[in-house]
Amino acid sequence: MSDLRRANLAMTWKLLAIAAGSFAFGFALVPLYNVLCAVTGYGDQSKLRERFTAIEQPQLDRTVTVEFLADVASAGTFEFRPVVRTVVVHPGQLFTAEFYAHNITGRDTVAQAVPNIAPSEVAAYFHKTECFCFSPQHFALNEGRDMPVRFIIDPSLPRHIDLITLAYTFYDESARVTRR
Repeated sequence: MSDLRRANLAMTWKLLAIAAGSFAFGFALVPLYNVLCAVTGYGDQSKLRERFTAIEQPQLDRTVTVEFLADVASAGTFEFRPVVRTVVVHPGQLFTAEFYAHNITGRDTVAQAVPNIAPSEVAAYFHKTECFCFSPQHFALNEGRDMPVRFIIDPSLPRHIDLITLAYTFYDESARVTRR
């Protein structure tokens, strides 16, 4: 075997190893996120599950725009989007927003939404009382449904913040669950 052929074969194996490693890393992102949350306390799923007692005391002299973003971790497995892209709320006002999810995987499945909020300093003032992200969502083949998120923005939110972005990434968990 020539030196050039040997070098090409070695490079092919290295590229295949990099591709397999990238795939494994992408597949492990959800568990890695959970570990990161447990270690740092940031975005801690156990805290997200705690219910915030919503006592409405709207600040009628102030409004905050909340925009909703949705993304699917695996292209083509779900249709996932906010029903309304933006809302204007008063801090202290309990509000319900809806996201729509449609299972197009071709099978029954389980999905989990991972939230993110920006700017990050808002997390301490943004309280979800109900959210589809609190637990895995079971979907039948071709099932579609609206899923609510109820939230209240603490009136002590710093006044310079007038725009909040609530984003969710939707993961198909059934493949990961069956491999355990």
